[in-house]
Amino acid sequence: MLSPKRTRFCKQHRGRMKGISYRGNRICFGRYALQALEPAWITSRQIEAGRRAMTRNARRGGKIWVRIFPDKPVTVKSAESRMGSGKGSPRYWVVVVKPGRILYEISGVSENIARRAISIAASKMPVRTQFIISG
Repeated sequence: MLSPKRTRFCKQHRGRMKGISYRGNRICFGRYALQALEPAWITSRQIEAGRRAMTRNARRGGKIWVRIFPDKPVTVKSAESRMGSGKGSPRYWVVVVKPGRILYEISGVSENIARRAISIAASKMPVRTQFIISG
């Protein structure tokens, strides 16, 4: 699972997910890519599930790039705790994804293999996505 090695101060605000992605919205490394069409938080578990699905489907062929990294901690208060007494402890890590963001890239395989691998990875994502080809 992905998570930052070191953090200075863990607890963050939730923030807002308005606007579109200006960074990370172009294909840089591969030939085919998976692009998000909605804003959402994607957890490190979901990223890893998508990556595993793609690697398994490409069958050792090609190279895969994960273009997102979970750097936002999500805190959860323990169940049955009373109101007050501060913010909960960090439980898992998420990445804030805005529309247009590239999630995965793949190259070195044919288009139909890439389409199949990326569609399986897309089913693991909590957002609507599209398959794009660098042109």
